[in-house]
Amino acid sequence: MSQTKPARRNRAQGRWWVNTALGTTFGVAFTVLSSTAFADDIRSNGSDHGKTATPIKHVIVLIGENRTFDNVFATYVPRNGQAVSNLLSRGIINANGQPGPNWAAARQFQVGNINPVAYFINTNTLKNPNKTAYGLLPSPEVGGVPPTPVTKSQFLKDPVDTLPPFDGKTFSTADLTKITQGLNGEDLGLLTTGATGQTNAQNDPTLPPAAAAEADLRIPGGLPNTVFQITGSRKMPYDSYTGDMVHRFYHMWQQSDCDVADANKTNPSGCKNDLYPFVGIARGDDSGGSSMGFYNMQKGDVPLFRKLADTFAMSDNYHQPVMGGTAVQHTMLFTGDALPWEAVSGFPAQPPANRVADPTPKSATNAAFTVDQRWSGCGASQPGFTAIMNYLKTLPWRPDQSKTSCTPGTFYMVNNTRPAYLSNGALNTAQINDGTAAPPSTLRHIGDALNEKKISWAYYGGGFNAAARFDNGSKDPFDVMIGTGGDWYCDICNSFQYSKSIMGDPAQRQAHIKDFTDFLDDVDHGRLPSVAYIKPDSFLDGHPATSKPDLLEGMTDKILGKLFSHPELFAETAFIITFDEGGGYWDSGFFQPLDFWGDGPRIPLIVVSPFTVGGRVSHNYADHASVLKFIERNWGLAPLTARSRDNLPNPKMHGDNAYVPVNMPAISDLFDMFDFGQNRQGDQDHDRD
Repeated sequence: MSQTKPARRNRAQGRWWVNTALGTTFGVAFTVLSSTAFADDIRSNGSDHGKTATPIKHVIVLIGENRTFDNVFATYVPRNGQAVSNLLSRGIINANGQPGPNWAAARQFQVGNINPVAYFINTNTLKNPNKTAYGLLPSPEVGGVPPTPVTKSQFLKDPVDTLPPFDGKTFSTADLTKITQGLNGEDLGLLTTGATGQTNAQNDPTLPPAAAAEADLRIPGGLPNTVFQITGSRKMPYDSYTGDMVHRFYHMWQQSDCDVADANKTNPSGCKNDLYPFVGIARGDDSGGSSMGFYNMQKGDVPLFRKLADTFAMSDNYHQPVMGGTAVQHTMLFTGDALPWEAVSGFPAQPPANRVADPTPKSATNAAFTVDQRWSGCGASQPGFTAIMNYLKTLPWRPDQSKTSCTPGTFYMVNNTRPAYLSNGALNTAQINDGTAAPPSTLRHIGDALNEKKISWAYYGGGFNAAARFDNGSKDPFDVMIGTGGDWYCDICNSFQYSKSIMGDPAQRQAHIKDFTDFLDDVDHGRLPSVAYIKPDSFLDGHPATSKPDLLEGMTDKILGKLFSHPELFAETAFIITFDEGGGYWDSGFFQPLDFWGDGPRIPLIVVSPFTVGGRVSHNYADHASVLKFIERNWGLAPLTARSRDNLPNPKMHGDNAYVPVNMPAISDLFDMFDFGQNRQGDQDHDRD
């Protein structure tokens, strides 16, 4: 499908983020803010909002999907007085997207000999590994990407396997609105565009690069072995679907290739991040070199996030908290911990053996895992466990494994596994018995802590109502399409759906688990809770292959428009925009191993608030536990449990090494991103008693 027509691009240029209405809208909000007196650092605004340490009475967290910091902000240039660490500033690329003088810092390798035949996260432990650099980057693949539009009849006939985009001439506006409620009317057309006409067989080395045209890169014969700009060719405008890639727990540790012997001042973990394409190709995941792709803000890509970063505050040192994919990241965001398999009456005491991962390579020349599954045990009998723990023991900051790591005798979810409860509250019995769903969980989460203090909160999941109707037996084709097996309503993203305290109590479920349409209604009627989590449906979340960044920007636009239409609300709100994880994309930043689970690569974080104006770039080290810490500090809550990551101290950062805390392990509470006026600025050295 050809790129978006010029008329559509012209309409896009009229959106709020590229016109003068931006300043007008903010001006209204700031007028309201300036007229509000904050006499004390501790304020109260009703029993359901509670006392707060700052003027922030509402925290809204929007969670997109699968983008590293460099994938989005590769060429971002901040406002005067601010600095950023990205592909451009590090000289890995030039502003035009071409390889820069330090291109080799992103060079990728392959391993030809796995000896001994055992799981490794460090190629230095292999004997004669035959580790060689790729000559040219493996061809980026487009597996799972819709090559052409589909018709209404095709889509509704096969809702599980057919992907967007949709044929706009067949689908009416009313149909598109039924599919998702997260876009303004003028943006609904984005659901009908983005097909590239590209197809490929799995890992076919004879195919030309699918995600970047050689002519655009001015390099005959293929892509150089470094990062590459995704966009730029006639067939790959910004509004294009791109391929997905491996991002699973044991795979990501392996891609990172960590050895403290390779450490230096700016990268004390010694993680080289040089096996990204190799691990995906070994797994046969149909991604090739896609992991090395980035967007170019200098050429107009990702315009909304660029404008928000220029106007408010962002972090260039915020990280996915766990190696791996969607479910484990959301669990850490809401609990500060990993999800264990719990022994529950009527269900197996532990996951079936065929659901437990064994990352042992299949042979000395085949790095694919023996059993590529979703649960992992702890201890020497669990393949892969010892390799990670031996590495952690060599780190000079000695991560405290007694608190946050893998407890012997316990199995934990490491890859996507469905929740214990269906969207209607019924137990997912068959899949729990099969090990493809988790048993009901008693793991303490932020919702439990907020409930105890009578502080209001809600999780707003795009498509939740349709999924609940489907689980109740609805045969409506749109309910079937959205609700089938969690395909478009993301059940694995809703960590509260694993929880007995919420889903096992109909009153709690009704009070706290809602649809995105309820968020819009709650804002308009003054019912927005103190803490709100928003998860887009899978059409709009920005995930490679099934969504696009401009669809996530479209949803962000709708949320911002709603907030700005209520300036009194915006005056006391922090709107946090982030992603669950990097999705397998490469990133140039340091990450801090905290325990068995991670951290992992950097991901974007933007905070939109009247108290984050100015284009500040925070370098304080943070991950998803930082959101927990901000909520807890603002509302005076204790850490969730003795082992949750919100117990970690705030980082102490020194100017000569701006991205590496001197007191590792440490995680920011994000207060340094705000300016609350005199005596309200968050202290980066603030620690808990």
